[in-house]
Amino acid sequence: MLVAEKKKSIAFHTLGCKLNFSETSTLSRMMENEGFEKKDFTDKADVYVINTCSVTENADKECRQLVRRIQRQAPESLVVITGCYAQLKPKEISEIPGVDLVLGASEKFNLGQHISELSKGDSAKISSCDIEEVSGFNTSWSIADRTRTFMKVQDGCDYSCSFCTIPMARGKSRSDSIANVVANAEKLAAQGVQEIVLTGINLGDFGKGPDGNRINEENFFDLIQQLDKVEGIQRYRISSCEPNLLSNEIIEFVAKSKKFMPHFHIPLQSGSNTILGLMRRRYKRELYAERVALIKQLMPHCCIGVDVIVGFPGETDDYFKETFDFLHSLDISYMHVFTYSERANTRALEIKPVVPMNVRHERNKSLRNLSYMKMQYFTKQHEGETRSVLFEGHNKNGMMEGYTDNYIRIQASYKEEWANKIVDWKV
Repeated sequence: MLVAEKKKSIAFHTLGCKLNFSETSTLSRMMENEGFEKKDFTDKADVYVINTCSVTENADKECRQLVRRIQRQAPESLVVITGCYAQLKPKEISEIPGVDLVLGASEKFNLGQHISELSKGDSAKISSCDIEEVSGFNTSWSIADRTRTFMKVQDGCDYSCSFCTIPMARGKSRSDSIANVVANAEKLAAQGVQEIVLTGINLGDFGKGPDGNRINEENFFDLIQQLDKVEGIQRYRISSCEPNLLSNEIIEFVAKSKKFMPHFHIPLQSGSNTILGLMRRRYKRELYAERVALIKQLMPHCCIGVDVIVGFPGETDDYFKETFDFLHSLDISYMHVFTYSERANTRALEIKPVVPMNVRHERNKSLRNLSYMKMQYFTKQHEGETRSVLFEGHNKNGMMEGYTDNYIRIQASYKEEWANKIVDWKV
């Protein structure tokens, strides 16, 4: 009697951004379609895949720790590293004991083929190419609980900010076509998805096709107008969008739309024009203030998130005070605060003076406190209002969570009938 061959198992772990999560989710579905059984990363699996980030030193460290953990837990299992860190430092990763395969940006979506050719015990195999040669666009989305989906519509970046390794890790700016994105949104609507979060590395630069050239002059404004017409999707959110690409027409469109939520995330990085210049950002703080003012004029209830970096080389106490005072004066809702960390092959390494690490941490703490106060104030402004909340299906100790249209987190006693439903809620 023939014994059925045991299904191989695979486990994934994601470090970094929402884009990485959408790609991991897509890789996971691909591997399940190829006959693999998906396991939790804490369980024993035949293959472990770590999708890495390399925005901070911490992500690199975390990758190493995860490999060590797998080595202790399942020394016979295959370990595959992909993502930004894998593209930037393939040789360094291949030398980590226990790593079997390093997949660069161009090979990530050929995971199944690479695994089939791999056996434990050989020296680590690197499959990568120069980032200049990376082209093509792989559609990805993450589905967790069907409530909210992160959909990748753009990848790569043509900017050259002096602190950033992303263009070296992700390649040139390229995108899906509007027709494809709309078709995918319709597919997700048919699966019961209520909310799509549009993600990309430089989302506002949408419209450059898989080879990095403009498709029929398509742009991000065209995309959101077409998505607004898709039946079945109740909500869209725009993830991080550069201030110079967040045009007035986009803001005005969101203000009128019933489907695009009153919520923007706009990277600032510094409130000092001098530091913005050293960072090689493509705007000045005055433009940023104009964008915030227009959003608040048209949508006083809108939630605005901000990315900011502290401790960039050359950031004196006075320049940091400029940033603090600028953020204090803006009508924003919360901040993601990053402590600057040195990245190899970036222009920022040539800028002096270097800010001591303890000063960087103090500045981070100071802005995180300001962020907390901003969020408290923003939430308080909406107390007593009735707003629509999309509840998620997780039962956390008898409680469930959801977000209002303008991104205030709501907790309520768990009710099964509210899962993946939009409910009117008094804040």
